[in-house]
Amino acid sequence: MINFTSFARHLDRTPLKDWARTVQDQFNQRFDTGHGDLPRWMNAVQAMPPLPLEQHDLQNAVQLDGTCSDGQRQQLTDALRGLHPWRKGPFHLFGVHVDTEWRSDWKWERVVPHLDLQGKRILDVGCGNGYYMWRMLGAGAKTVVGVDPNWLFFCQFHVIKKFLPHAPVWHLPFALEDLPPALEGFDTVFSMGVLYHRKSPIDHLLALKDCLLPGGELVLETLVVEGDVQQVLVPEDRYAQMRNVWFLPSVPALMLWLRRAGFRDVRCVDESTTSVDEQRTTDWMQWQSLPDFLDPQDSSRTVEGLPAPRRAVILARKPG
Repeated sequence: MINFTSFARHLDRTPLKDWARTVQDQFNQRFDTGHGDLPRWMNAVQAMPPLPLEQHDLQNAVQLDGTCSDGQRQQLTDALRGLHPWRKGPFHLFGVHVDTEWRSDWKWERVVPHLDLQGKRILDVGCGNGYYMWRMLGAGAKTVVGVDPNWLFFCQFHVIKKFLPHAPVWHLPFALEDLPPALEGFDTVFSMGVLYHRKSPIDHLLALKDCLLPGGELVLETLVVEGDVQQVLVPEDRYAQMRNVWFLPSVPALMLWLRRAGFRDVRCVDESTTSVDEQRTTDWMQWQSLPDFLDPQDSSRTVEGLPAPRRAVILARKPG
């Protein structure tokens, strides 16, 4: 069982203290219902060899290094493969390169020059396996909390947390809706790759704003389409083989949504088409990926005939 005593202690003198004291009970209730594969995934984490961490780098990568024999490296590799598929990364762990589906480091390099995370308390909504949370810590964050209800991602996070147990970063297997309303406790809130999965995107933006301190900053990354302020794509069924995609706005439309939700200083800092080099099948994610979701005759379209994935990063601020 994961213990959140350090989490409650770390947030004891912050606006989040009352909520932090309830997290252990909330976690215990979710853990009891869990997932059918959760015992196997937890066993994979426990099967990792007790390697000595001699140095690590979170600023330029997620890299852990230390003395590791060939036998231990094979044991580590086997344990990590027990947590397939690995989607966000990459990770460099004691000589094992986990080549994930996404080159998440590319996205991070596009985003981080526009941010000041030094000393910040951060919430990462839809944090996945925590790759970006470790990079936030490497960028100087004081506290990083991630929420994502996927138990596999939770276990993948604890692969790194096992070697950095005292790092002020925590993964909570909760959805955003599981958090108390009007938390108002974070300097920065990230929502990357979540908005298009929401049936009510404006409600999502309002919920994100409620998590921010007055004057806090939102970092929003999502799928977009080209067009004017009224352009929004609503897929009839699937988009790039995903069923749970609801709204793909243009950048001007998305910025309007944010202003209507009460944000200020709204600006787009990056917009780019996702390439098949950035998202692809690897030995660590052997299922279908972006190349399989694009029209083989026209890579500018999905297999459904819709515009190929294009993503934007928008920054916005909650009024002080």
